Amino acid sequence: MPKLRNLAVLVTAAEAARRYARSNPEQAGKYLDQAAAFIDKQTKGKYSAKISDITSKVKGVAGIPTTPPAGPAANGRTSPSPTGQPTGSTPPPQS
Repeated sequence: MPKLRNLAVLVTAAEAARRYARSNPEQAGKYLDQAAAFIDKQTKGKYSAKISDITSKVKGVAGIPTTPPAGPAANGRTSPSPTGQPTGSTPPPQS
């Protein structure tokens, strides 16, 4: 019986979290990103790909909008524009 009671408590907590995420998607996404960053830091990046995959799946199931990666192109570099110049830079003057 105690195991059934523990399961009922867990299901109730999961449902409460789901309701919160649906009513406050930005805040829930922020908390999920913070938790993922904490776990990634604690595992020293060993499971970064798995953590990212699970985070996006949880956001999809809970209806939370996905957060774009940090930085302009997630790797710290700007993506080139169609002219070949990095975004945000001005082309050299034509002579």
